[in-house]
Amino acid sequence: MATHSSLSFSFAGFSGLLLAGFLSLVSSAQAGEVLKIYSTMPEKNGSTVFEAFTRKTGIETQVIRLSAGEALARLEAEKNNRQADVLFGGPGEVFEVAAEQKMLEILPPSGDGIPEQFRSKDGSWNAWGIMPLVFMTNANFLKTHGLKAPESWVDLLDPAYRNSLQMADARTSGTATERIYALVKLYGEDGAFDYQKKLHQNVQLYTKSGQGGAIPIATGQAASGVFYLPDALDIQQQGYPVVVTYPKDGTTYGVTGVAIIKGAGKLDAARQFIDWVGSVELANLLMEKKINYVPVHRDAKITDPVLDVSQVKFFEADAEWKGEKRKGYIARWINEVVQ
Repeated sequence: MATHSSLSFSFAGFSGLLLAGFLSLVSSAQAGEVLKIYSTMPEKNGSTVFEAFTRKTGIETQVIRLSAGEALARLEAEKNNRQADVLFGGPGEVFEVAAEQKMLEILPPSGDGIPEQFRSKDGSWNAWGIMPLVFMTNANFLKTHGLKAPESWVDLLDPAYRNSLQMADARTSGTATERIYALVKLYGEDGAFDYQKKLHQNVQLYTKSGQGGAIPIATGQAASGVFYLPDALDIQQQGYPVVVTYPKDGTTYGVTGVAIIKGAGKLDAARQFIDWVGSVELANLLMEKKINYVPVHRDAKITDPVLDVSQVKFFEADAEWKGEKRKGYIARWINEVVQ
């Protein structure tokens, strides 16, 4: 019996060593995993987010920064040869278009931290933040011309801004399509494009990405433009002389989301990323690091007053409607405004 007992003990110890070795291998494999992400978030903020995810999970990320239009074009071009696992950022209509074209996986069930209104109807993507559309104007320009910062869309038609505005190009930027949606909600479709023809006379340059005009405005090479709030506040926080204002006659907001790309090679790692993005941990990180998206998590605590949008007049414009209208509005903008 003593011999039998000794053999049992040895076998148990050997089994324990095997299990420990197996778990170590699994842990090492996970730590060596590389999750490939297409991100529309500016690189500076994105690196903060992705590094936090890696610290939490041990999963490394390889990130390609793209504008919204570029990200969607890549997904379409790579439909049969996937080069990335996750789509991260915004705006929401990019996810809607991708979902309609069956380019996204259905997400696994997650907690109830993200309100229903910020989850796609088909379960293919979730939102994690919103980006209100705002005006950003160079304070020195305002002083020189004796102007107040623009408070309505009509203010941007002032002849003082002739050839002095920079804003995003609708062919490549989600910020630009957001601008069109806001104007359609304010003026109706025909009125929105009539307005944009007038606005075009004051535009110096249409930039490829939404934040492309931010530094020129900050440094006085341009006077003003229309941006998502995170891009405008980032410039302001760097100490540049800019004034950020909301249109009193109404604006819309972009929804930032996350999705797993259909055919993702790192599906388990992608699911872990989805879970982490949907947690209050990301919402708290946004506040702590002054990454100026307004988090949508139920438990998020908005500690920065500049992100309090309770008094802002928002038009109702959901991502599904935007996804349906996006292509037609871009075509009309090209044909009627810039050509």
